[in-house]
Amino acid sequence: MDDEQCYRACSSRDSRFDGWFYMAVTSTDIYCRPSCPAVKPKRENARFYPSAAAAQAAGFRACKRCRPDTSPGSPEWDVRADVVGRAMRLIADGVVDREGVGGLAGRLGYSDRQLNRLLMAEVGAGPLALARARRAQTARVLLETSDLQIAQVAFAAGFASVRQFNDTVREVFGRTPTEVRGRAGARSVEPGEIRLRLPYREPIALGHALDFLGLRAVPGVEEYADGVYRRVLSLPHGTGVVELSPGPSWVWCRLVLADLRDLGAAVQRCRRLLDLDADPLAVDEALGNAELADGTLAALVRVTPGLRSPGHVDPDELAVRAVLGQQVSVAGARTIAGRLTSLYGKPLPAPQGTLTHAFPTAAALADADPADLPMPNARKKALFALTGALASGVVRLDPGVDRRAAEAALLALPGIGPWTASYIRLRALGDPDVFLPTDLGVKHALAGLNLSISAAQSWSPWRSYALHHLWASLSATSAVSVKEVA
Repeated sequence: MDDEQCYRACSSRDSRFDGWFYMAVTSTDIYCRPSCPAVKPKRENARFYPSAAAAQAAGFRACKRCRPDTSPGSPEWDVRADVVGRAMRLIADGVVDREGVGGLAGRLGYSDRQLNRLLMAEVGAGPLALARARRAQTARVLLETSDLQIAQVAFAAGFASVRQFNDTVREVFGRTPTEVRGRAGARSVEPGEIRLRLPYREPIALGHALDFLGLRAVPGVEEYADGVYRRVLSLPHGTGVVELSPGPSWVWCRLVLADLRDLGAAVQRCRRLLDLDADPLAVDEALGNAELADGTLAALVRVTPGLRSPGHVDPDELAVRAVLGQQVSVAGARTIAGRLTSLYGKPLPAPQGTLTHAFPTAAALADADPADLPMPNARKKALFALTGALASGVVRLDPGVDRRAAEAALLALPGIGPWTASYIRLRALGDPDVFLPTDLGVKHALAGLNLSISAAQSWSPWRSYALHHLWASLSATSAVSVKEVA
């Protein structure tokens, strides 16, 4: 979009573009999301930036009315597979805070200088500015939802000093940390608990996404009841527990974290889990347009608009579960995963309901006793090959990995075939354009709709969403294929 198109979108207060770009006003030094209800500025006073960090770096403060820092994330970074998209996903996960710019560049295979140049050209801000914007948003959440002391908030949000924290909050929000807290409402009810709302773009078939996760819930790690999904999180600084449930126009998110420095990473992983940064209108328009896609699929889109492609909070865990579920039912896969969790998972300091363990790490499973694996020898060999490769770093599945390279590395392992590698790419790596032609559920759905496999070509680049429409078209008794279990 050029500046004129951006201005027209802001003039119409079009919420579809929230998170895609930001409008700054030179007469007030404020930046807003496109849907901000405030009076729109004159065209000559409007400036447009591709990220909140770029607007902040140009000297603009966040609008107190529309709170642009809390808008849904740009779907561009989830879709794009180039180095900038990969970098943005890693920054959102907190890699710069934990490993520095050098660590981020090293993961991507670029020098610090090259990476900074690429991000400046595409996003309008370098990795440090982008990480700073992320820290500011985390700080605001902690100020508004916890009773932590100001100094504790500063370090939990990732700032190196209280002074840096104070200066950043004042510069970004136009208020001191105490003033931000003074306007907050509810406080946490137990140590380490954070309650927040996760925004998304409408429409959304949230119930389908939660049902999808609940059907695959591993005992001890996950639970799903009465529309509420809960699970244990393995985070960079410790474990956590998240509870996700539908809200009026957002997802309610309750987090209990062992270390509050993990807040930003936990939020981003929950967003990827439910695919909350997707652009459903773009997906539904492409799949629902009879001229561009098959008319039968268009009918499915009309029945379930806003269908999401659920990801995962832990790519390594998803990969292991994909192997465990090869050629078995959902119930069988859950039983095996639950058994391994009880044997090799890390126990929580205090169980929360039925949640007792974190899912076993790849390193723990790589050293597992083969007698504890109730599966054929070929699948045991595949599991040990996968977990060994993940533990050693030969195979990486973090948000910044090149998807094609990761798939190729998976296919090089014994016992990892095209279905398994593609399923990992679909959910662990959030690829929007994956199709599983050999999946039994897909074959049943295509046959029931009188469609051929070749029809999937017209659904690109949104074949992952078409895949979920096909699964959703099956009846309750046949909705899960033999393989689609992870």
